[in-house]
Amino acid sequence: MSTSDHDHTTGHPHKAETVSRGAATQTVPRAIEMTLNGEEVVVSQPPFRRLLDVLRDDLGLTGTKEGCGEGECGACSVLIDGMPVNSCLVPVCQVHGSTLVTVEGLAERDALHPVQQAFIEHGGAQCGICTPGMVVTAAWMIDNGVPAEQIDTVLAGNICRCTGYGAIITSVEAAIEAAQSERS
Repeated sequence: MSTSDHDHTTGHPHKAETVSRGAATQTVPRAIEMTLNGEEVVVSQPPFRRLLDVLRDDLGLTGTKEGCGEGECGACSVLIDGMPVNSCLVPVCQVHGSTLVTVEGLAERDALHPVQQAFIEHGGAQCGICTPGMVVTAAWMIDNGVPAEQIDTVLAGNICRCTGYGAIITSVEAAIEAAQSERS
């Protein structure tokens, strides 16, 4: 860089050059390490690429759905370090070193998670767009012993556009009962 490329009063590069370098760092792929559904995974991605896109497009985990792309519907919910999060809002760089569970990772070996089984038995799935996010969030609820009285509160961030809430709530209630009887 020549001296004409610098602000002569501060010696720093001109603002336009700083911005362009900053923008370039957002697109340069970086190694992102995570534990995904029990497996150690390393992906090389631009750091601000959406986790949702990495899961679906690059890792082939298409169970996670995009409903709104704005964090309003919960269709893309996954567990990050044990907490339900909308993956459409998460830049992939934020999961470096984290443990993630998608709807595909809820089942253990050949046994479905109790909430997955309950959604099948009680018709909790309608069109299927909201189902993975509902199932992941409900699984978190069940795995953490959240009582059935809080189903509405816990699932408030997950929207069903088919208005299938009755069957969804019945499914979650059944899964809670099944999980409680397993613990007894």
